[in-house]
Amino acid sequence: MSAGEGRVMTAGAIETNEAGPSGRDRVVLRGIVGFGHHGVFDFERRQGQQFIVDVTCFLDLSGAAASDDLADTVDYGALAAAVVADIERDPLNLIEALAERIAKTCLSQHQRLDAVQVTVHKPGAPMPVEVTDVAVTVTRSRPI
Repeated sequence: MSAGEGRVMTAGAIETNEAGPSGRDRVVLRGIVGFGHHGVFDFERRQGQQFIVDVTCFLDLSGAAASDDLADTVDYGALAAAVVADIERDPLNLIEALAERIAKTCLSQHQRLDAVQVTVHKPGAPMPVEVTDVAVTVTRSRPI
């Protein structure tokens, strides 16, 4: 929108661009922790390390808001448990692959989701210089 082109809004209305894909609402889980053996180096596979995952689920929450019923939204506990299970199962070389695995699990186990964004943090990644975190983010949607 260029300057001077505004949207007509009623008094007290707030315009925001905070919604995700397709203007959907979202449920966010930050800091899901699991211990996995992912990495390209042998010592990473042997020793393992902590991985931290953030998941943003995009879906329409109006039904849940109206019904006040867990069945109309995402069960946060079930979602978090599925993410930890994905972290703890068979090792992968790359956190890109782990993020993809988690995104597929979220979409397959939670049919209400339109899209999901997954960030996998690997704070203990072996690096040639000091860094506080290495992270990868993927966003996946259901096929239309």
